[in-house]
Amino acid sequence: MKNVQQILGIKPLEVFSVTAGTSVLNGLKLMMEKNISALLVIEEGKLLGIFTERDYARKIVLHGKSSAETPVGEVMTSDPITVSPSDSIEDCMEIMTEKHIRHLPVADSSGTIGMVSIGDVVKFIIADQKQTISQLESYISS
Repeated sequence: MKNVQQILGIKPLEVFSVTAGTSVLNGLKLMMEKNISALLVIEEGKLLGIFTERDYARKIVLHGKSSAETPVGEVMTSDPITVSPSDSIEDCMEIMTEKHIRHLPVADSSGTIGMVSIGDVVKFIIADQKQTISQLESYISS
């Protein structure tokens, strides 16, 4: 069975994060710079939450708050659902679908080690299916 560790193995090892006191504006700038749509909120090695573009749209823009003056901790999604490296890709898809979320932090006994997005999961599944199809075609041809 395919698992989260296999997705992490093909992604860059960087984990982008901010602290709860970081301004929303600075968080957005980091997301733009890194071309990502979510940041982990970590303090003293502990995962406190996740800040996403959806949080920005729903909790800043629609409420007329200032991005420069509002800290990420005020609008982040607290206590996010996490997965472990050994969790299956199917488990991730089920969680993302049921909870209507697009990002899952990955944690092990050492702490937060990465994040998988719905895009990562879909790309991985497509690549895996292409490989299976190719193997089946080779088998049929021989």
